[in-house]
Amino acid sequence: MENKRTEALFGKEAAGLLSEKTVMVFGAGGVGSFCIEALARTGIGHLILIDADVFEPSNLNRQLMATTLTLNQKKVEVCKERILSINEHCRVDAYCIFYDKTKEDELFSGPVDFVIDCIDSISSKQDLIQACLKRKIPFLSCMGTARKKDPSQLKIMELEKTSYDPLAKRLRQWKRKEKIKEKIWVVSSTEAPSFQKSDQPLASAIFVPASAGILLASACVQRLISTEG
Repeated sequence: MENKRTEALFGKEAAGLLSEKTVMVFGAGGVGSFCIEALARTGIGHLILIDADVFEPSNLNRQLMATTLTLNQKKVEVCKERILSINEHCRVDAYCIFYDKTKEDELFSGPVDFVIDCIDSISSKQDLIQACLKRKIPFLSCMGTARKKDPSQLKIMELEKTSYDPLAKRLRQWKRKEKIKEKIWVVSSTEAPSFQKSDQPLASAIFVPASAGILLASACVQRLISTEG
């Protein structure tokens, strides 16, 4: 994909490096769909997408690829089609599977430059973090974005520095129990979750998940460029 504007921002050499990189994105929902879009438009050469779900009507308020035309279609297949419509030269591998440690060897059989975790399942997050740490693959993990309204309170931080995030709290407890010494970097919001009645569906709008996805992609690109410097 030739993009003079991207080259003007990062430099021609850096843009060329991105076209040679492999990024694996777990989750193609509210966070993941925007992350995937940003990576594709920035010229990542190889994207590996993992998500077991199909698009449902409840996704329409916040997931980029969710439309009335894509309902009941596999998320990763819709994302793949969209990526190729943006950059026909991008290599895209789509896996419609639920990730756990039994999929580790299959998915990590080839070289991966960066992993982005947009998974909802806490057990899958734990398995993915362990897989990345074991293989020394750089990664970023997204924490909870539901019940949040203000995208300006999203930050990249060490897991131990997170607050007002129930998902991050459970991961912190797990990290200590497993005696993991390595730093785990995440995207998390410092905003306190809004109140929600227990009989309502999980509250969420487009603003925070979309912004988290863009932030994840931006950090990934910066990391890929800086490691070559």
